[in-house]
Amino acid sequence: MTAHDRYHGELRYTNETHPYAVQRVRKTALALANALPTTSDLLVVELAALLHDVLDKKYVSSERAADPYAFFLPYFETWTKGTSVDIIADGRARQITQIIDNVSFSTEKQRRASGEWGQWHDECIELHCVQDADRLDAIGAFGVMRCAAYTSATNNPLHTPPEDLLLPLSAVQHFSDKLIHIHERLKTEPGRVMGQKRHKLILDFMEVISDEANCGIHPSFHNSH
Repeated sequence: MTAHDRYHGELRYTNETHPYAVQRVRKTALALANALPTTSDLLVVELAALLHDVLDKKYVSSERAADPYAFFLPYFETWTKGTSVDIIADGRARQITQIIDNVSFSTEKQRRASGEWGQWHDECIELHCVQDADRLDAIGAFGVMRCAAYTSATNNPLHTPPEDLLLPLSAVQHFSDKLIHIHERLKTEPGRVMGQKRHKLILDFMEVISDEANCGIHPSFHNSH
């Protein structure tokens, strides 16, 4: 039984983001790991990718997320009983939860600012693959849809006029505040290549949104009349 098969049931009930999003991150993380010239632990990459969002602070309390290893240990124990690989004894369970605890874009920003970002963070290939996969899913076409879906679910506007008090809560402002900067923080070379295309899509989308919000008419229309 694969890691994906074994964790599919748990993810359906513990992860409040859609399981399809988790599967995209898993596929991308493994694709990045396989594209790198350096060998990485694919089991660690896969499990960390599958579980990376379960303790997202948007969905669970900070108390629940405070000790990822303790939270996931029952899952690791169950998984280990059915396989010949003991990820608890060999230390990979610790590494997986360490990756989960450091995937977030905002967590990295905070830890860099506080001096908590160290050598392990800069050198762990498995962390970089999962981080890049998670960040790539936040930009590009899926990123646009995810941002719009989350904004609507929290009853905030997709777009507002510049002077509106709700502007900071709008989806388009989130593009400006965060999404257009994500490509700068991609760690792997194949991730950066994928990120360039998705970043361009975000910029093009923002331009179209601005044009439509201002009822822009293409100059060629005037030239033809």
